[in-house]
Amino acid sequence: MTEESDSERSRRESNHPGSAAQPTDGEARDEFNVLPSRKDEAQAEADRSVQGLPSMGERPGIWQLAFPSILGNLSFTLVGMVQTKFIGELGSQALAAVGAGQRVFFAMQAVLMAVSAGTTALVARAWGAGDYREASRVTMASLALAGMLSLGVTVFGLLFAPAVAGVFGLDPHTLEMASGNIRWLSVFNLAFAVNFILSAALRASGDAWSPLWISGGVNVINIPLLYLFVFGAYGFPQMGVAGAAVAAGLSFTAGALTLIVLWVKQKFRVKHVGGGWWRRERLKRLLDIGYPAAVEQGVFQLGFFAFLMLIGNFYGTEAFAAYNIGVNVLQICMTVGFGFSIAGSTLVGQHLGAADHDGATRSGWRSMWLAMVAMGALGGLIMFYARPLTLFFIGDDPVTVQRTVEFIYLLGAMMPLLAVDFSIGGSLRGAGDTRFPLLATMFSLIGMRCGLAALATWMGLPVVWVYAALVGDYMVKASMLIWRFQRGRWKTIVTMDELRKSAV
Repeated sequence: MTEESDSERSRRESNHPGSAAQPTDGEARDEFNVLPSRKDEAQAEADRSVQGLPSMGERPGIWQLAFPSILGNLSFTLVGMVQTKFIGELGSQALAAVGAGQRVFFAMQAVLMAVSAGTTALVARAWGAGDYREASRVTMASLALAGMLSLGVTVFGLLFAPAVAGVFGLDPHTLEMASGNIRWLSVFNLAFAVNFILSAALRASGDAWSPLWISGGVNVINIPLLYLFVFGAYGFPQMGVAGAAVAAGLSFTAGALTLIVLWVKQKFRVKHVGGGWWRRERLKRLLDIGYPAAVEQGVFQLGFFAFLMLIGNFYGTEAFAAYNIGVNVLQICMTVGFGFSIAGSTLVGQHLGAADHDGATRSGWRSMWLAMVAMGALGGLIMFYARPLTLFFIGDDPVTVQRTVEFIYLLGAMMPLLAVDFSIGGSLRGAGDTRFPLLATMFSLIGMRCGLAALATWMGLPVVWVYAALVGDYMVKASMLIWRFQRGRWKTIVTMDELRKSAV
């Protein structure tokens, strides 16, 4: 643990966390004339009070961050369920194609998730320290970086969709549908990048409600578009599996445009800046924190590719579709976990920015226990109704139904351990400790899940034993993350002195 400087101590002990960093009257606006004056900030504070949002200098509670994040992701989960229902009308091949397409798309999004991890850590630190200008500049730098990377990902998806989707051992017709899904999702990569980065920056500043309203609007648009493009209703083209990608892309484009307009008009607490954000040190810090998260996502997706390749190549389309249906059914539990991941990462980062290490520790542990209780209860409820839920989504397909129910039982029982992954993993990333979650993913997913799944396949065991490999995965990862958080090394991974250097 490093000693805090006199300026850090005085800032932490003052009534307003950012008082030491506030501009004088002559510095009411920065050199680019984009940050608000004290009069503007006072009006913004009054507006936030009316809306029930935390003030600029006030750190929100866990539920203030988790609840709107849960609601926002719950709406995405409901859209995913509607999509599963619509695509399920087209048969198990279509469901398998969507599952394969989404898996490839998530793998391609690893670079954007990496930038998002750096955005969350650095914006939360700067906000906790009261350096609101730096939080805004980090946001601008992150958006520019993610935008450039998303264009490269788009080209890759358009050119190599069939080759990548082909690793799952799907039949030719399913492979063709999966490739179309990937290509259409790739077209809208820039819109996904804008949503990822600006939403991450807003949550890191303590504003989880604005992303909720935007995501709600995105999903209100998405559901009717799903119906129109999947089935070709009211004169729209009947695109099937590809229509699900088009619907998602168009709705996220609407969300991205809304975020950009509101951001440029200075309607958010994290402001739009016109210059001063392109600093090599700032970009280097984003990449230093983000690249382990990118590698972790790469390892994560590689592990899932290997796991699903075993299922698709050795157990057939029904077993492959069952995995994806089960994940979608249990997505509501993961939605709750994601909310606590956001709460943990934001509060840990803000507490560390204010040099309050004890507060950061308490936030991490509390996020974990709340996530375990909530996810465990929901997982148990879904296990109880596993068969009716499966029949609702897939209909009377005995083999797929049986495989799906088996998978729901296994994954549902693991929800408390998965809660540790979400909450403690998010807390570590919020502190800037992105390397250890990478190591945990390598040991748990590659070593345990893929190793045990390969062993079960080699021994010729039923597919339920391959599904059961995830038990070893989550046990190892939860144990490693808890050990790391207890050690406390994450408290000094990123220091405020380093952040100040990147702002100069």
